[in-house]
Amino acid sequence: MGDRRGGLSYRMYRCVYYDLRAGVRSDHISLLFPGWQPGEERVAILSPHDDDAVLGAGYLALAAAQAGGQVWVLICCDGRGGYSRVEEKETIIAVRRQETLAAYGLLDIPAERVVRYNFPDFDLFPRIGWNLPGGGEGTFAQNLRALRRIGVTRLLVPNGYREHLDHTAAYLVGAFDGPQVGDPTLADWGLAPPVRNTLIYSVWADFSPEDALVAGASTSLRANRALVAPAEMEERLAASLRAFRSQLEIIDGLLGARRGRFFDGGVVELYQAFDPRPSLDYRPYHARIREIAKAS
Repeated sequence: MGDRRGGLSYRMYRCVYYDLRAGVRSDHISLLFPGWQPGEERVAILSPHDDDAVLGAGYLALAAAQAGGQVWVLICCDGRGGYSRVEEKETIIAVRRQETLAAYGLLDIPAERVVRYNFPDFDLFPRIGWNLPGGGEGTFAQNLRALRRIGVTRLLVPNGYREHLDHTAAYLVGAFDGPQVGDPTLADWGLAPPVRNTLIYSVWADFSPEDALVAGASTSLRANRALVAPAEMEERLAASLRAFRSQLEIIDGLLGARRGRFFDGGVVELYQAFDPRPSLDYRPYHARIREIAKAS
């Protein structure tokens, strides 16, 4: 079954979704995005740098669009640190802007759904917050306004565990800002319904073992959700990544590591579902306090 997009013909991909903790398999994207509503979903991928969303969440971006969702990419940093030759230093930001539009265009994400915040590379951490000490607005103002304007329903944030410093910062930004979308505050920034759920995607590193430890699962299985797609999907992602011509030397090792995604004729992408605003359950404490009081 084919689909004509962007002047090229692509097949419709049959994806299979897994809950690795519950041991559940499904052909429907609702296993990753519970209560999925085709035609009404807006999936935002918070990308520390312009190529990270392709590297870490490209399969899910294609799958969400195929399932009737609208995909947005929110890029935190401007790319100024991404040059491999000194002569590229003064032009790299402009070059990467053009490469970004070409890359996401190959994934059917148009230019108007690629949002750039333009914070300096390697400097996202000190930009976290609303008003910066030296003047100007930080991540919170730009990101929350964008998320509410989009009316995001699903949010993907990058792995904050032992990757790039900007990745950790972007994880903290997404984990904090996402729950703020549905809060009845800062009304002049627009109001929107709450984000329905949030996933963490990995750009290159393994996830934090926290979720596995809390679940009593093996720490060798730190992701708790997975998408398995036909190998042809990786061919399309590879074409998108090749559009970042200025980055090929920098990400060469990451591209080689993608061979580990292949198994049994398909390719896998991993995520962690998590609650960015967990409520405190007092009931176990009540029980423990009663135990101690009874034994006293």
